Amino acid sequence: MVESVPMEKIVLRVEGMKCGGCESSVKNLLETLDGVALASADHAANQVEIDFESALVSLDELKQVVSDAGYTIAA
Repeated sequence: MVESVPMEKIVLRVEGMKCGGCESSVKNLLETLDGVALASADHAANQVEIDFESALVSLDELKQVVSDAGYTIAA
């Protein structure tokens, strides 16, 4: 029997995304991480929504990937 791991959902305010290409870049980078089930980005709303398993990936790691891609995480 496989244990179900609780998923967490976070919405980050991300500045610097200008278009659909930016959204795709952020989404694809996040979804390559172990523990990220789903990511979606909306440049018009300056938001990135992430469904993830906190046992496999930390919030700090998620933020670091977005920052490394050249975007700013707003407080």
